[in-house]
Amino acid sequence: MSKVAIVTDSTAYLPPEIIEKFQIRVVPLQLIWGDETFRDGVDIQPSEFYDRLPTASVMPTTSQPSAAEFMTVFEELIAEGKEILAILISSGLSGTVASAVQAQKMLPDAKIEIVDSLTGAMGLGIHVLEAAHAAAEGQSLEACKAFAEAAQKKSSIIFAVDTLEFLHRGGRVGGAKRLVGTMLNIKPILEVQEGKVEALDSVRTRKKAHARLLELIQERSQGAGLRYASAMHANAPEDAQRLLDRLGERMDVGETFLVELSPVIGAHVGPGTVVMAYMFEE
Repeated sequence: MSKVAIVTDSTAYLPPEIIEKFQIRVVPLQLIWGDETFRDGVDIQPSEFYDRLPTASVMPTTSQPSAAEFMTVFEELIAEGKEILAILISSGLSGTVASAVQAQKMLPDAKIEIVDSLTGAMGLGIHVLEAAHAAAEGQSLEACKAFAEAAQKKSSIIFAVDTLEFLHRGGRVGGAKRLVGTMLNIKPILEVQEGKVEALDSVRTRKKAHARLLELIQERSQGAGLRYASAMHANAPEDAQRLLDRLGERMDVGETFLVELSPVIGAHVGPGTVVMAYMFEE
């Protein structure tokens, strides 16, 4: 049994069977909808969220887990004799890392390492999976952390949103840009770079946006295959599966994942969004 326990948050989107296999602890972010607070992926599931969103009079917001929630998980693992590696959503996108660091400081004698993934969704999930494999092989805490950090250099996450409305609400684009983008049916191609969302390109029509996602991955690969590839979606499963299939036709792809974006991410990008996360082979 591994002496290193892996902790992540609910935006990592690893399948339940992987979480169980590697005994990964998941700390949920929060969705705040009017007077209601939901734990992401625990109290509210994607299907319920996307059904409710179109008719909602109040738009949801999101929040990071508290330091106390991380404390609870850390203390349970310490009681089991574990060293802890927490790999979490980018500090540029959420305060989750800050909450974990607070908890770490309250346990000064424990062996706890915290990695800011500088990404999210299955971009984060890939880093967690690399560290989990290392932990299962009996690697040290420092080595597991090194595997997670090495994965940052070989992986990325790019996505196409169906509407600029939700990015506008979250302060990512201004009102004028949102209006023009909507009128011209512009679909922005975005990437998480250095922990923040940045624009890569923009095209017209969803079909062209999805084609551009695949082109970008191929262009960056320089002939290398993919160790992991994940297609994630906000209530658009057929689009995501189609992208994953087409990527497999164009490149050598190892492990693949089809994932539905949870409410916490869906609230920021909106329905119809498709996200591709990938990591190159050496």
